[in-house]
Amino acid sequence: MSQINITLPDGSVRSYPQGVSGLEIAQSISEGLMRNVLAAKVNGEVWDATRPIQQDSTVQLLTWKDTEGKNTFWHSSAHLLAEALEALYPGVKFGIGPAIETGFYYDIDLGEGRILSQEEFEKIEQKMLELARQKNEYLRSEVSKAEAIRYFEQKGDEYKLELLEGLQDGHITFYQQGAFTDLCRGPHIPHTGFIKAVKLMNVAGAYWRGDVSRKQLTRVYGVAFPQDKELKEYLRLLEEAKKRDHRKLGQELELFAFSENVGKGLPLWLPKGTLLRERLEQFLRKAQVRAGYDPVVTPHIGSKKLYETSGHWEKYGEDSFQPIHTPEEDELFMLKPMNCPHHCEIYKTKPRSYKDLPLRLAEFGTVYRYEQSGELHGLTRVRGFTQDDAHIFCRADQVKDEFAKVIDLVLYVFNALGFEEFTAQISLRHQTERQKYIGHEEDWDRAEREIQEVAEAKNLRTVVEYGEAAFYGPKLDFMVKDALGRRWQLGTIQVDYQLPERFQLEYIGADNQKHRPVMIHRAPFGSLERFVAVLIEHCGGNFPLWLAPDQIAVLPISEKYHDYARQVHQSLAQQDIRGILDERDEKIQRKIRDAEVRKIPYMLIVGDKEQAENGVSVRRHGTGDLGSMSLTDFMERFVEEVAIAQ
Repeated sequence: MSQINITLPDGSVRSYPQGVSGLEIAQSISEGLMRNVLAAKVNGEVWDATRPIQQDSTVQLLTWKDTEGKNTFWHSSAHLLAEALEALYPGVKFGIGPAIETGFYYDIDLGEGRILSQEEFEKIEQKMLELARQKNEYLRSEVSKAEAIRYFEQKGDEYKLELLEGLQDGHITFYQQGAFTDLCRGPHIPHTGFIKAVKLMNVAGAYWRGDVSRKQLTRVYGVAFPQDKELKEYLRLLEEAKKRDHRKLGQELELFAFSENVGKGLPLWLPKGTLLRERLEQFLRKAQVRAGYDPVVTPHIGSKKLYETSGHWEKYGEDSFQPIHTPEEDELFMLKPMNCPHHCEIYKTKPRSYKDLPLRLAEFGTVYRYEQSGELHGLTRVRGFTQDDAHIFCRADQVKDEFAKVIDLVLYVFNALGFEEFTAQISLRHQTERQKYIGHEEDWDRAEREIQEVAEAKNLRTVVEYGEAAFYGPKLDFMVKDALGRRWQLGTIQVDYQLPERFQLEYIGADNQKHRPVMIHRAPFGSLERFVAVLIEHCGGNFPLWLAPDQIAVLPISEKYHDYARQVHQSLAQQDIRGILDERDEKIQRKIRDAEVRKIPYMLIVGDKEQAENGVSVRRHGTGDLGSMSLTDFMERFVEEVAIAQ
């Protein structure tokens, strides 16, 4: 039998018989690894761990610790759910059942007059666990299109038959586990026994293929884990997440609101939220000035021709608001969906020399994208949002240095805001489907190579994701883990050789010839709206002192001390210490409780002793009483705490 070479992630190369599977490779390394392997990544593509490998390949063995491992596990769990539903509800028909960010869902049609309620969840869960204990293998088989059509015609499943219409003969696979067979590309875990804990979370309506003119199916959401303790921990974190929901806290802390009269997905920033947002902007503006950025401002609209030139209209026109027609014939404007084309036009306002580069243009630019109403979610998915956008125009030999400086800026932002755990995702082109990208192969190759080299030089913890690049260039996306262990994509840095070409950007080089600059797109926050949402949930509304909209609350114990309380409040305001003065006719215990609920960092209680000694009695939110101190000592403590945080 022929031998093939398998290259593992650590660079080591092992020789195996042709047809070896990922599971067998794992077994050759250790029995413990074999028991935990869920799938194998072969030459960048996720396969069943049991699928034979026929040629020299790079192989990564995927476990529950890997994102692709979890996705495979949850997709297999969706098939297990379908098997249980078919056993409990004969005649049920199936749409699609993918893995999602956490868990899975399956769209089903129970038939006319039949609905699924949450009261039935426990029965379905028990059936899933019963089937899981059978340890049935997920068996992959390649079938002809004719065979596939016959199978689903016999079952009377019009949804699978419709899916088959878009598939080519020779590229169709079935998966079977136990008594259930499904049309599926896979991959799947080795057998159902890996699934030890399941929980159905919700049931909702979903139109077939997202088309409101089609039949509404029942979407069943679930989650599954390899261990019961992991499910219990997940449910605990879910309850904690409800308490930290930025929509709930945003309302309670009076940060932002939405109005149907204004429009879906268009947030209104209330005074306290505006203070929070402005502090974030000021923080980054100062850092950008130190890093050599020039501020710019561009309009909220632009000619449609601008976005045709950039290529954004062709790629994202359907996701944009429709063009604005003016009385002028053939004059069309767009609500700005991104800032980069405007910045290209700023670059072109005068001739540039190699001595002028790098040119760093920064803008807190508001952009508009027509997200589907069903996808809108608080501040994390909106139709109007502000990006902390900047574009660096530089020479090709400056790219790596500029890219490294942007990484330093992103890390500075994360450190100041308490995001300590993150992964840098190197987002590259799809390995085979290259038609979706614009530009020259050599430019892409260089950009991808340089991003990886800089990330390695910065000792970032990285993961490579193929197919996640922007249409004009590769990027480095920062995937941040919050206090509840959830991953969010926040900062991004992108290398772009294409827009300078499309906009015919030039500079005169040292050789007195014209050259194209390279463009680096960067946004440490990503969007202010999304960043604030994640920050709220990460810190549970307990913002860092320097960022809190109200940093202090001055609480007189009775009306007798109102004048002194006003003096304290005014003295602090003169030192740029923001806060409220609570002169309500309430007991001091009520005032303290209300300040705690509003998550105000410091409460300064004033009474007879404090007035006599020109001091305050200090209480820290979440900590308790810190004792009495002079107003001067408190100010010094405050300034020191802010300085340490920043």
